[in-house]
Amino acid sequence: MSEKELIAECSQIIYDGFIRYNNYFHRITRRARTRFEQKDWKGHQNDIVDRVDLYEKSVRRIALALRRTLGSHLTNKALWREIRHYFADRLNQVPDNDFIKTFFNSTTRRIFGTEGLDPELEFVSSGPSDDLHLIMSLNIRRYPYWVSLQRIFETILDDFSFRVPYDDINLNATRISKKIKIYTKENFTENVEYLRFEFIDSFFYQAARAYLVGKLILSEGEAPIIIAFKNENRGISVDAIFLEEKEISLIFGYTRSYYFADPNSVIGTVHFLKSMLPKKPIDELYTVLGRLRQGKTERHRIFTEHLRKTKDKFVHAEGETGLVMIVFTLPSYNLVFKVIRDTFGPPKTISREDVVSKYKLVSKHDRAGRLIDTQEFLNLKFPIDRFSKELIKELLENASISARREGNNLILKHVYIERRVRPLNLYINEYSFEEAARAIIDYGEAIKDLAKTNIFPGDLLLKNFGVTQHNRVIFYDYDEVSLVTDCAFRDIPQSNSIEDEMQADTWYYVGEHDIFPEEFIRFLSMNDQLKTEFMKYHQDLLTSKYWQKVKNQHLKGQVSLVIPYTSHLSQRKAF
Repeated sequence: MSEKELIAECSQIIYDGFIRYNNYFHRITRRARTRFEQKDWKGHQNDIVDRVDLYEKSVRRIALALRRTLGSHLTNKALWREIRHYFADRLNQVPDNDFIKTFFNSTTRRIFGTEGLDPELEFVSSGPSDDLHLIMSLNIRRYPYWVSLQRIFETILDDFSFRVPYDDINLNATRISKKIKIYTKENFTENVEYLRFEFIDSFFYQAARAYLVGKLILSEGEAPIIIAFKNENRGISVDAIFLEEKEISLIFGYTRSYYFADPNSVIGTVHFLKSMLPKKPIDELYTVLGRLRQGKTERHRIFTEHLRKTKDKFVHAEGETGLVMIVFTLPSYNLVFKVIRDTFGPPKTISREDVVSKYKLVSKHDRAGRLIDTQEFLNLKFPIDRFSKELIKELLENASISARREGNNLILKHVYIERRVRPLNLYINEYSFEEAARAIIDYGEAIKDLAKTNIFPGDLLLKNFGVTQHNRVIFYDYDEVSLVTDCAFRDIPQSNSIEDEMQADTWYYVGEHDIFPEEFIRFLSMNDQLKTEFMKYHQDLLTSKYWQKVKNQHLKGQVSLVIPYTSHLSQRKAF
């Protein structure tokens, strides 16, 4: 082939690779409707894994195809500059072209092992597209209000129907109407008028719930509206209605599994959600929609721009020093960075490979609102003068596998990035007893929620848990995470003599996977009052009986679901 033909051929290989990936992504996503209608929750969890794995597999396949096509020219930068230019010329006005460019970047980074950014080999994002045509291309169903909320929502529910019937469409419409009337009465004047309702033309599926996402347009402004549906024995029904930004922010939180939704424009959907949740970062909106790589691209872009505009330095994150990770943060930005140490001190016996595999396990698991979303980055480059001297010293001396200095830059070959939350061990000493007690009780609920999804945290120390801005306790230290089904939960056997109990080591055999829940009390490093509160609600966590029951449920294939809210319709307060 001539050089021009070679450039065109490589461009088509990448583009066709993206189309193949994207088609399969949509195919998996569309299965969510059938999973919901058939109550196939196990199948839905399997789809979570398949969709997370899909992108990396697709990029690897395309990199191999290009290696065969280019041979010795594979790393010819001059040729790749031409490929990039040729590729870009053909993407103008293509819907969601940012995803295609990100796929191109992933391919070149895999081939060249790019450190930092290389504008000659990849597209440097300037931010989400603000092209009005692309934003307006999102399919929206609009319903003008004429006479009755009841009537309009009977129409909406009929339009957004399933292959499984509603248990009572009139009753469901009534529930929605009552909730909206209460909300408008509390938040607007008595003269407010309903103008119309707008909904994205796609259900959003997650954890045995389907959601309609839309807006309420009024004469005095607008409000978001999310309607949650459940599928139970009598049919599909409305389970909850959300109209407050705080509630909706939790529904689209960074501690939940990614949504399965198939709108015709992802960029349009992100802009729609951003208008509902102005405080939610763009990168998180891409991520919660399952577009993980685009979320990473936007997170890197936004953070890099913030770094350019600020002067504060990276410092060690607050909290106890970890044996496995060096954790640091930029005080002016709510992210933490975690780099694996070269060696781990006792009592840690795991390897670096073990840590990486644990983080991969979590990335593909139902996080149940209790596991923070952690993104893995390779080959980041930051100015070294933006790091404190103490942090630079520790990274270069104790994490040399992942960090190195190159001129005026620090190269992070491997780093995990996640949202910054307040460590629980610090939180309970900073707030009132009532707030600390609430957090400790929720700490126990977090452990139980994780158990329902077959996750055992391993290390239950309070320093490994954090409190979010919504005062919700989450777990973020994954190096000892395991499946409940892989653990052997045992009672401590009775000793034969006082001499046994006086021994420095245990007098009984302890297997590799043995867990003794009675010992959990040692991890509850809190004052007696807080410990009493914990035991009042969660004493069962300290028994092997509780854990064996949960394990047996998982072994039998019984799926316990953790829903991201408490139904308003049962007259209980949403968490």
